[in-house]
Amino acid sequence: MPNYTASSLKAELNARGWRMTPQREKILYLFQNLPRGNHLSAEELHDLLEGQGEGISLSTIYRSVKLMSRMGILRELELAEGHKHYELNQPYPHHHHHIVCVQCNKTIEFNNDSILKQSLKQTEKEGFQLIDCQLTITTICPEALRMGWPSALPSNWSCTRAIADKK
Repeated sequence: MPNYTASSLKAELNARGWRMTPQREKILYLFQNLPRGNHLSAEELHDLLEGQGEGISLSTIYRSVKLMSRMGILRELELAEGHKHYELNQPYPHHHHHIVCVQCNKTIEFNNDSILKQSLKQTEKEGFQLIDCQLTITTICPEALRMGWPSALPSNWSCTRAIADKK
């Protein structure tokens, strides 16, 4: 899991027969400067870039994040919101996993070296090279449980933990 710069991304793209486009460079830069713990969907990425005056189409963003995920630059995450999110694939010691509440979409990151070590051991045993290792633990948060999830939870209920995170 190398730490990518624009020049290393360009070299790897060229080695695979692809080009380093200004759009790919802007997407990489945005993810490199995203505060730790932030995950973006393609639509959120599009909105951020549009807000910066970048005219990158949503279809270009989808293609770019898919390509960068296959290359191991970005991590493609299946969180609880029904669509994929992306974040920079950080090398050890910043490698982390996620606990996700399926009711309020609250996401908590955590580190666990034994998960990464076991993944490295298994991939090396089989002759593979590790690109990413992620564990997503699907949960129900304590507040939803206290409110009576699933049967007694009001349909218009919003978790205060998730609301506090958006502020």
